[in-house]
Amino acid sequence: MTSSIYIAKSVYGGDGLGRLGDGRVVFVPGAFSGEQVKAEIVQEKKSFVKARLVEIEEASQERTGTLEPPIPGAVYWNLSVKGEKAAKSAQLAEFFGRNRIALPPGCDLSECSSDTAESASLNYRNKVVYHFSGDSSQRVLGYREEPSHKIVDITEDPLARPEINAKLPEIRDNVFRLLSTGPKAVRQSVRDKENVTIRFSKRSGVVWWMGNAPDNVTIKEETAGKVFEVPSDGFYQVNPGVGDDLVKAVVKKFRASPTKEVVDLYCGVGVFGLSMESERLTGIESGRRAIDFARRNAAAQGRGDARFHVGLVGRDIRRLKITPETTVVVDPPRGGMEFAAVQALAKSEAQRIFYVSCDPATLMRDLKQLSRAYEVEDVKWFNMFPRTARFETLVVLKKANARLS
Repeated sequence: MTSSIYIAKSVYGGDGLGRLGDGRVVFVPGAFSGEQVKAEIVQEKKSFVKARLVEIEEASQERTGTLEPPIPGAVYWNLSVKGEKAAKSAQLAEFFGRNRIALPPGCDLSECSSDTAESASLNYRNKVVYHFSGDSSQRVLGYREEPSHKIVDITEDPLARPEINAKLPEIRDNVFRLLSTGPKAVRQSVRDKENVTIRFSKRSGVVWWMGNAPDNVTIKEETAGKVFEVPSDGFYQVNPGVGDDLVKAVVKKFRASPTKEVVDLYCGVGVFGLSMESERLTGIESGRRAIDFARRNAAAQGRGDARFHVGLVGRDIRRLKITPETTVVVDPPRGGMEFAAVQALAKSEAQRIFYVSCDPATLMRDLKQLSRAYEVEDVKWFNMFPRTARFETLVVLKKANARLS
């Protein structure tokens, strides 16, 4: 069945949201806020409907085209940069409103905090992971399409750094050659690897591998004027320009009201903690390799005060002595913080918490617990993943009723 639908807004994830005549919510991928579209219902639930975009009857002024996105996940491919940022800022504001988390006076979420000369909407990713498959007659290398898991062949990636695209033909040739030459057992071992990872940094150039990350590859990155060594399988922001903006924003807020100690939870290779330049630094991360590199980075930067520990934040946070002279920074994975860690922070004496999040849903879940003892002092969002549905958020929390300079 095809219906004419007015799209009231673009929801987190990129779908356009409207309503059918019977009041049910309908989600239309590829439709944007303010558009009138024709859509065919493809899935019906009790409370909502999924539909396929058939025709754009009245287009948004921010629509730039109707082409199929060249890669899976590029949900804002046909929307202007201005329109994308407006959609994401509205989504973040709705998350705060729906969860009844108060914003500070004058906080304007319509402002994106990554509008710098280094930020870009295309060719920004410094790391890509492609899957490969196929026999000699049809080989493909590219992104998996959800939910079918079909691999979309990529010969040029509009989101990847130019240096990665320049190397991509050679990498494709190498992968396909390994799939087709040599003994059968060797070819099968290549197939079993299933993916190829390509990383780029200005200091290390392009490196790539198939399957598991090699132990002998180290990547040098630079953020906020400091050099960090990262293991091949280590996390680092995929958008270096916006990542730089984010770290600088944290450093600026910390310098405005510094404390003697910083506790860096989910510290990775130590980027946030080492950039904040406190008198004492303690970091916790579950990955042993990441901690080895955090210690290496601390030594290279002359930070004899820094102590990095392998551990689970939810289990080990209670061992830390968090005082009123402590600032805590957390940058958890997309699943957010462990409940035990949130509870411990809510009861802590830390005067400020810097919460960096790539998922607003888990951010809100954790903020609702933290808001029992902390107030939101500031919120900034960063378009870390242009053309896609995701973005990064920085929330600065201060102890409720605390007198801070």
